[in-house]
Amino acid sequence: MKRALISVSDKTGIVEFAKGLVKLGWEIISTGGTAKTLREEGINVIDVSDVTAFPECFDGRVKTLHPNIHGGLLALRDNNEHMNSMAKLDIKCIDMVVNNLYPFKETVLREDVTHTEIIENIDIGGPSMLRAAAKNYRFVTVIIDPKDYDEILQQLKHNGQVSEDTRLYLASKVFQYTSHYDTLISKYFNKITNIKFPDIISFTFEKKQELRYGENPHQEGAFYKEIEEISGTLADTVQLHGKELSFNNINDTNSALEILKEFDKPTVVAVKHGNPCGVGSSDTLELAFRKAYECDKVSIFGGIIAINREVDESTAKLINEIFIEIIVAPSYTIKALNILKSKKNIRILQMLQIDKNDYESYDLKKVLGGILVQDRDTMLLNENFKVVTDRNPTEKEIEDLLFAWKVAKHTKSNAIVLAKDNGTIAVGPGQVSRIWSLENAIKQGGQNVKGSVLASDAFFPFSDCVEEAFKAGITAIIQPGGSVNDELSIKAANKHSIAMIFTGIRHFKH
Repeated sequence: MKRALISVSDKTGIVEFAKGLVKLGWEIISTGGTAKTLREEGINVIDVSDVTAFPECFDGRVKTLHPNIHGGLLALRDNNEHMNSMAKLDIKCIDMVVNNLYPFKETVLREDVTHTEIIENIDIGGPSMLRAAAKNYRFVTVIIDPKDYDEILQQLKHNGQVSEDTRLYLASKVFQYTSHYDTLISKYFNKITNIKFPDIISFTFEKKQELRYGENPHQEGAFYKEIEEISGTLADTVQLHGKELSFNNINDTNSALEILKEFDKPTVVAVKHGNPCGVGSSDTLELAFRKAYECDKVSIFGGIIAINREVDESTAKLINEIFIEIIVAPSYTIKALNILKSKKNIRILQMLQIDKNDYESYDLKKVLGGILVQDRDTMLLNENFKVVTDRNPTEKEIEDLLFAWKVAKHTKSNAIVLAKDNGTIAVGPGQVSRIWSLENAIKQGGQNVKGSVLASDAFFPFSDCVEEAFKAGITAIIQPGGSVNDELSIKAANKHSIAMIFTGIRHFKH
């Protein structure tokens, strides 16, 4: 008679599955709460302690760690020496393990959880059984996911056994699962011991969705979400309308969100290909949108818009006048939503906590042969912020300089941002020469550049940017400083009565 060892924390569908096994002539071995649940449903269960001839002990910490369990799982059925040892030691084969471990993830994510509770939810016997069964997949079926119950019962019913291909697939799921489980535990221990960059680092994510393709149609792709806090991120977004999001949609929308989270006033951020093409803040959402739109009426076409207030009817009408791929906001009025939905293909996303920005997460960049790991760039300014020119910026200039600095922080380097009246006038991203970024921004902004301020994500290596800024009518500059030629830039700014601030902090974005 075939035997299955069932011990699950997630009891979804387990009663029906066990009844199906019994109907097919299987014996059920079980422990603790699972055994109690099955017995209450009239299923005959053999206690693990009857198999091991040893009682559960230490508050259930030791139940299945016994040769009668692991011998029954690991013995090779086509190895005569193994089978003779089984007979000699009176160990019976265990042909199936159904287990999904103590709920460590659910426990560690609880707000009121104690360290003791977390430690007690580190499963020991479960992973050992799963790994043993998965290692011996040629003879043992191992199940960690209730979604697989029906398929297993169908194969047993129609074929009398589970196919080896299926057993191999199930074994692969086990090692994904136990790796995921151990990574969560490792992350917790690193956190409580204040180890930011351990000698060996593992990351774990759960798949949110398959993507139609990756960055390009010939690349495959998927979207994975983090395990811990995901509110206020794309992993926690509800899609209200439109086609499925693509790889580039998700990447670009995230860029818009990173910028949006810098602002408190009603703000609209427009992004195209990962760079801002217009950002506006105002007392009303409609005015904020107009500022973002006026910055670059061409690039916003087919772009992505992120908004940090409820979208109203008047703003929705303005958005609907142009082609937008995606809009993300915390909420929409009914009239606004109906207006936006009139366009079939626009993706409308709702993110309730869109302003949330207190994430303790790494910034990861994959390179050939490895991965770069760093802190997320959460700082805007530090104590080194100072005016370095003879003329101090006016209050209005300071307001616009800080606005431009927030946008420059999230623009691909070399980044130049021109702003005026809490709106971007022009954005010059991603040139290999800083002066080229400035020249492009000045050309794009045209007559509107006069009277604007300038933010640069890194220092000026020469005075040429200051000279070009003066010619265009720019009145104030914010930049990190730190160049060996800082004095040349300061001298040029003083010459043209341009106020300049050194932040003492840079924001490269590569």
